Amino acid sequence: MRAGRPGHIFACTGKTERECFDRMLFASGKLYGDRVLAVKKGDPLFLLNLDTDTIHGAFLAESDGKKDIEPEAWGGRYPYQVRVARDGATISAKNAKKILAKMEVSWRDSLTPEAAGALLSYMKDPNGKISSFKHEEEKPRLESTTLWDYPRQSYGKTPKGDNKYAGVTPAFAIYNMVKRYTEPGDLVLDPMAGSGTTLDVCNEEGRKCRAFDVNPVRPEIVQNDARKIPLPDSSVDMVFIDSPYGDNIDYNDQPANIGRISAETDEFYDELEKVMAECNRVMKPGKVIGWVIGDQWVKKKFTPVGFRVYERLARHFEPVDVICLARRGQSSNTQLWHGRALRFNFYLRGFKYLFIMRKPDGAASESRKKVSWTQYPR
Repeated sequence: MRAGRPGHIFACTGKTERECFDRMLFASGKLYGDRVLAVKKGDPLFLLNLDTDTIHGAFLAESDGKKDIEPEAWGGRYPYQVRVARDGATISAKNAKKILAKMEVSWRDSLTPEAAGALLSYMKDPNGKISSFKHEEEKPRLESTTLWDYPRQSYGKTPKGDNKYAGVTPAFAIYNMVKRYTEPGDLVLDPMAGSGTTLDVCNEEGRKCRAFDVNPVRPEIVQNDARKIPLPDSSVDMVFIDSPYGDNIDYNDQPANIGRISAETDEFYDELEKVMAECNRVMKPGKVIGWVIGDQWVKKKFTPVGFRVYERLARHFEPVDVICLARRGQSSNTQLWHGRALRFNFYLRGFKYLFIMRKPDGAASESRKKVSWTQYPR
């Protein structure tokens, strides 16, 4: 193993391991594609079989990480690939999860040169000691449920958007959408960009971004009304939008600001639907839009803004899922307001919706991978 090079762990299953060795090719799907693209020729590599809990090593990258080195491999399911060579005799160690747990590292993260060397040494001599290589996470976790709850608006060492901006978008929600539904180099659109959270996430994750707003606060955000997006038809790979929830926040005094219209009126939803139609126009078929919206409780009156927005979205898109975004940073999250809610018998807004919808594409729907589910008795 070459000193001073970061290491990388690739995952496989009982069904895919043989092909990894036959082709001497390690690979990943688009969810971890950016990690594969970070691999450079000469980096030490390991292969973790998730089914048998066995880790194999060490190998060396014979190429930089690329997309579609062998497009037909694994039936095209894992397009982000790197060619590999054995670095001496291959060593296999069982109980891989325990080994990585002792090191306090995840197979999803790159290994420091020291951690890569320590892992190989421990595989050679499991009776030896191993140090912790725990480091502060710079990325939020990828969510696997429909409840997303993070303690802060941003993440990492560089800020994403401005957490003092009224109605600032939670950066972790954009990160999850970008990682799940786009690939490096894809174009993401945010037609109501606010403080630019989507821009910052996309820049860090290697995605292109076009950001517009009726009242831009940064040079990278172009002034524009979201009801008329200056992009060609079918040109965008994903849309993320955190729209006004009504006239509850005084965003700006621009005449085109939809946030000056009350969510208690049909006009509010009519204008948002014009935005939805434009998003549909510029999106490529089969691509996804994420729409953040919250309900309203003003002057003892509840308005189910989320349900009404979903109803309009369903006219233009196919549903993918509904996510609940826990609200932590809003100004009402204080002991004073919690006390008022109990005293006067009302509820503070504890969550926002993230509606994930897809632009219809018959061909894409038919070719979507079929999943075989195990049925369990009650």
